[in-house]
Formats: sequence, C-alpha cells, structure tokens
Amino acid sequence: MKSRRSKCWFKVLACAVVLASLSATGCQVQVGGQTLPSPWYLSDDVQYFAPGSEFKLSREASALKAYQADNASQTK
Repeated sequence: MKSRRSKCWFKVLACAVVLASLSATGCQVQVGGQTLPSPWYLSDDVQYFAPGSEFKLSREASALKAYQADNASQTK
C-alpha cells in the first residue's frame, strides 16, 4: 500500500515539474519558417531595422569597378 502511494505522489510531482517547466519556457515556436509569438508578445519591445540599400554588395561592386578601371588604365 505504501509503495502505491509513493508511486502516486511521484507521478503527481513529475506532472507538476513538467507543467512548471512548460509555463516557464514560453510558447514561441517556429513552424514552416514562421515564428509564432510567445504569450508575452504584447509586452515585448518593438524591433526596428532601419531601411538600407536593396543591393547588399555595394562595396564589393564599387571595388570591382575601381579594379577594372585601374586595369584598363594600366593596359593602355
């Protein structure tokens, strides 16, 4: 009888630990490339990313043009 009670209390304790850990971690998940919000999404800070140039390789393109111009002036 005592072992039956200890098994029952162990199961209750295990369930309580699982529920506590789930509630502490939040519920933000990523499904199909989409991030679904956590329960605290209304109180989170807003992230702002300043608009930049659409062409991400502008420095590389200007360096390539300068290199080609330098080579063209040296070969003449």
